[in-house]
Amino acid sequence: MMSQMPQPTALSRCPSCEEPLEAGDRFCGACGYDLSAVPEPPQDEPTITMNGTSPRPPSAVSSVDWPVAPEVDSSDTPAPVHRATDIRGTDSGGTELPRAAHESAGVRFDRPREPDEYPLAPPAEARSEARSEAQAEARHETPAEPPADPRTADLATPPAGTRLCVACRAGSVDNDGYCENCGHAQPRERDHMEQELSAVSAVSDRGLRHHRNEDAFTISTTALPDGAPAVVAIVCDGVSSATRPDEASLAASRAAGESLLAALPLGTHPQQAMHEAILAAAEAVNSIADAPASHDEHAPHVNAPACTIVGAVVTPTLLIIGWVGDSRAYWVPVDRASPPARLTEDDSWAAQMVAAGLMNEAEAYADERAHAITGWLGADAYELEPHTASFKPDRPGVVVVCTDGLWNYAEAAEDMAEVVPLDAAERPLHSAQVLVGHALDGGGHDNVTVAVVPFPAPSQGAGSA
Repeated sequence: MMSQMPQPTALSRCPSCEEPLEAGDRFCGACGYDLSAVPEPPQDEPTITMNGTSPRPPSAVSSVDWPVAPEVDSSDTPAPVHRATDIRGTDSGGTELPRAAHESAGVRFDRPREPDEYPLAPPAEARSEARSEAQAEARHETPAEPPADPRTADLATPPAGTRLCVACRAGSVDNDGYCENCGHAQPRERDHMEQELSAVSAVSDRGLRHHRNEDAFTISTTALPDGAPAVVAIVCDGVSSATRPDEASLAASRAAGESLLAALPLGTHPQQAMHEAILAAAEAVNSIADAPASHDEHAPHVNAPACTIVGAVVTPTLLIIGWVGDSRAYWVPVDRASPPARLTEDDSWAAQMVAAGLMNEAEAYADERAHAITGWLGADAYELEPHTASFKPDRPGVVVVCTDGLWNYAEAAEDMAEVVPLDAAERPLHSAQVLVGHALDGGGHDNVTVAVVPFPAPSQGAGSA
């Protein structure tokens, strides 16, 4: 028969070293403590009154010098309220804390209520006017009328050449592009541009990802020697990897437009005039290139300004397209039962792969090198090869002249035709706005520029512009 041994109290941890125990242990495996000799549990010392009994007095060996609350008589007088700042504070060594330290500790409940709104300080002009009103009141004078709210009042037309702030509509804009009244930075002129003529319209937008607009366009109308109207649209896209691409596109579009307006009234064939316009645009871009710092053969390569170009000339019977780079022109007939067409072939890596039969179009344009251009206007272009083409459409339609900021979101001719409004021939500006909006809704990853030119050129559009 097994002898009866005194069973130790079931414990989960050693009372001496807090080491975890297992059932049946008689001694602590860590410190050797005799688990059969368990000390009595400490007596409870409640700190608040419960069930009507008074708390026991604190132990005489307590190391904390607690403040003694003053006695209160048995009347109905409520106990006095003590704030934390009224009690002397000490650190762990018994040294009294500085007054500022224990006053700032904890949460303050005696702070004034925070306002629901924080009114903005009035601008300097308003403060000055308030002082004037106060001074006038002290002199018993009638104060001047307060300024009108620019959001609701009819503002006077600003002097010629003065730009008004787009935010407050009251302050003028300084030379650095900031409002002198509210300090709001103004949008740059080229961030969003629109132009409407009787026979052509164009819209250009910075997009949603770029910090500036590096596209440019020129639209105009003129007359051929026989009096027939001719409509011109030029669109250029600055090459972002080059220096000053915005200047390159602007110079190229202006030079090409001026060249066409000079050549067409003289009777130059529109296709020849387009070829000469592209050459003039190239010269304009070359002229703004920085000269090399040194002619030494070891001088670093100069990254010259560069851009692409695409243009259209529309007459009552002819449609002429010219281009260098990957900006495009599309034909979209008014009768959507007729097929649309792309009128240009890109100067790009993808187009070269397709032309050489090395890839199909889907594979080539899916490659990360697809949009690397192989032709551009600029001083460092390998060889300038202007492309021109002449068409004689047999039905009315519109020509869409655009940068890749648009056709990236409507690449195939059928895709472009789907997003061109049905009334594009009657409302070219609205159509250009819709197309730019389509690119922005698609992500706006690039600058986007589009010109919409109805064909045939309407007779009422004749005349220089």
